[in-house]
Amino acid sequence: MEITDLRVIPIAYTLPDGEGLGDARGFGHERETTLVRIDTDDGTVGWGEAFAPGRIVASTVEELFRDAVIGMDPFDVESLAERSYTDPYHFGGSVFVQSALSAIDIACWDIIGKSVGRPVYRLLGGTERTSLLPYASTMYYTERDRPITEPMEAAVEEGFTAAKIKIGTGTDEDIERVRTAREILGDDARLMVDMNGNYRPRQAIRTAKAIAEYDITWIEEPVPPENPSGYREIKQRIDTPLAAGEAHYGRFEFKRLIDDRLVDIVQPNLARCGGLSEARTIADMATTENVAVRPHVWNSAVGLAAAVQFAASVSEYPHTRNIPDPMMVEFDRSPNPLRDDLLESPFDPSGGSLTVPQEPGLGIEIDETELEAYRTDR
Repeated sequence: MEITDLRVIPIAYTLPDGEGLGDARGFGHERETTLVRIDTDDGTVGWGEAFAPGRIVASTVEELFRDAVIGMDPFDVESLAERSYTDPYHFGGSVFVQSALSAIDIACWDIIGKSVGRPVYRLLGGTERTSLLPYASTMYYTERDRPITEPMEAAVEEGFTAAKIKIGTGTDEDIERVRTAREILGDDARLMVDMNGNYRPRQAIRTAKAIAEYDITWIEEPVPPENPSGYREIKQRIDTPLAAGEAHYGRFEFKRLIDDRLVDIVQPNLARCGGLSEARTIADMATTENVAVRPHVWNSAVGLAAAVQFAASVSEYPHTRNIPDPMMVEFDRSPNPLRDDLLESPFDPSGGSLTVPQEPGLGIEIDETELEAYRTDR
């Protein structure tokens, strides 16, 4: 089998004026990402996603990957990650190289799964799961003034039993947002918070201690990703687990997080970390050092599908029959047709459980008509 074509497809969706949403760092209106379609000589098609702007992905693919990929056997995909670090030298660790690699890698795994008639998670090894616990990523900061209770009430109505909310604008407001979320979710639900790197260590520590009484499952990105000493300082001063990884790219950045014990949970984004091949390497490193793995998802339906397949394969180590922390996967609850409309059969997180597709490859079918509606290169 050989790859005969590689297409880069930028897509985007713009929120209406006045409806921007975001985190402690500010608001955004654009949902933008890039898909990659790979065709083979036997007619098999694979889909991948690069969580980066389309023009940058297209240029990176043309400059660094196309010649190597066209004519390649998709089963040789894991060699791409190795080569990205060494040829060309020094570029492999950059976010745009890793994002482009992610899309190609995911698409190749999709093809491999379809070729052998198995879902990707069965090929990645590790633990076999048929369902995951979805957690609602919600309670964003909004451009439009609205009650902070609305999004959490909607998540509970959908059946979510776990949720992550945005904080990071000051301890008093953080406490209010966490208290509100806990009251609506109930005492038994899992509640995570995301500071999006908006704090200095002492600010993060102050908030972490103030919200500890609300039983926080993890604090995500308390300080910027480029501040490892800040993570170290916070981890020494609080008991709540720390999580990070959405802004880290490739195995070597994650190795630093793991080896230096900066976090308790690593969160690779499958469309940025280097794809399924690198994510598997990251998961192996993490579980070897008894660090948890929970994928980050802020993607289209393709990136979500990759995250679901990956999460279903991650080892339960050190747990056996008794699993106190079920495998969770992030499910963004903001408006996003790139997630909801691109598939013939969209993912359904309602009811507190997310089914892992058992169809070959990623287990998804792209709605080509809907895809055309969101392309930005027409």
